[in-house]
Amino acid sequence: MSFRREAHVPRGGPDGGDGGNGGNVWLLADRNVASLLAFRDHPHRRAENGTHGSGKKKYGHSGSDTFVKVPIGTTIRSQDGELLADLINDGDRWLAAEGGIGGKGNTKFLSNKRRAPDFAEQGEHGEERWLRLELRLMADVALVGFPNVGKSTLISRISAAKPKIADYPFTTLEPNLGVVRLGEGSDLFEMIVADIPGLIEGASEGRGLGHQFLRHIERARVLVLLLDLSPFSGMTPEEQEEILLNELGDYDPSLLERPRLRIGSRADVAEQEVVDAFDGLVVSAVTGRGTDELLGKLRQLVELAREETLTHDEVVTLRPVPEGIHISRYDDGSYVVEGREAARAVRFSDLTNASALEVAMERLAKLGVDKALARAGARTGDVVHIGSFSFDYESEVALQVQPFDEATSSRTRSRGGSEDSGWGDADWSDEVRENADVDDGDVDDGEPSEDDLDDFGKEPDDVAVGDIDEDPS
Repeated sequence: MSFRREAHVPRGGPDGGDGGNGGNVWLLADRNVASLLAFRDHPHRRAENGTHGSGKKKYGHSGSDTFVKVPIGTTIRSQDGELLADLINDGDRWLAAEGGIGGKGNTKFLSNKRRAPDFAEQGEHGEERWLRLELRLMADVALVGFPNVGKSTLISRISAAKPKIADYPFTTLEPNLGVVRLGEGSDLFEMIVADIPGLIEGASEGRGLGHQFLRHIERARVLVLLLDLSPFSGMTPEEQEEILLNELGDYDPSLLERPRLRIGSRADVAEQEVVDAFDGLVVSAVTGRGTDELLGKLRQLVELAREETLTHDEVVTLRPVPEGIHISRYDDGSYVVEGREAARAVRFSDLTNASALEVAMERLAKLGVDKALARAGARTGDVVHIGSFSFDYESEVALQVQPFDEATSSRTRSRGGSEDSGWGDADWSDEVRENADVDDGDVDDGEPSEDDLDDFGKEPDDVAVGDIDEDPS
């Protein structure tokens, strides 16, 4: 708040400038980011604050936005688990926290009615929230199989990936990605292969960290089922395939509709009769047997899957949907007005200042809060909560006598004919209701009776509404 004070300039008037807006926090999908490890030790992100306005109508500087880079395939959920956004393309961004709006200086409240506004708006606090970030790998091919069937060895053979390899189950606890390059020059073809940690029976129910492993398969275009042909598996290839398909179907039935390729793994330690009896492609990641043929078939399946998949070339910007005004009721009978716009209307103003309070009430009236409260059944004296503030509702609206859910509000008018919001001081002695009360059996002849005059000045709940004879004759 500021007033112009210069020599030889009487009544300079208000000249306070507006405050700057706070910066926003965005989550941005970036192909150069591979993991969410940066949030493990530093989970907090914040944008720059706006600066204050000043005299001579100087505006405050708005804070710059903060862009938090996350891997492609990141899903954002609320603390309750509600899915908020899914960033699946490079450059997709989502508004995670909106900065507060800067308050207006007292210059903005100058009018013919208010020549020297002695108040200014307060700046709004920015949005604060906790989010759950989850990464689901974006891969062309997912290697699926039981633990210790040679998935990590195979991906190290066909790509430059160097996963941990050992002779015990569950060596891989995090998916490994490898880029496979085939051909040269104009015939160059690249595809991303994911080594999914081993699945066991009951993985779809969460056994063996099954849910954490299965979620990485959801985005794969092609599935490769690795079936162990060695005598160490304890199951035949057909039994392994049946269990794996059951787990995939139980987790997400759409996974069974994906293109898939079944191959026999660990052929170098398998018995010859088992290899001969297998009706699919046989490979050995150790010796390289069948890997070239495997890559050729995978290229064909991936090319077909890419053609069928809808591509999104444009960058997607996701913003929260603006909220409206919603009225709800607490157990103690008080009402609460929900909606960011309504909260802003009272949060910006210094309600200890009469002029600022008047502006806040005008804003609530423009938003339709008084009408919404009347439709919800609010009466004079009811407590209304808006944000962190509480008000005593003073009704300027009379409801017709109808069932509650069909009740419509009829505005009351002062003798001057103007309509007021439901937030001012109610002067019932100077009002004439549109729904005039009529005594039993009386017919309105245009002249007020003594009983009618006695009703003026009463509170709405004290006025008895009589039955109206539809046929006076």
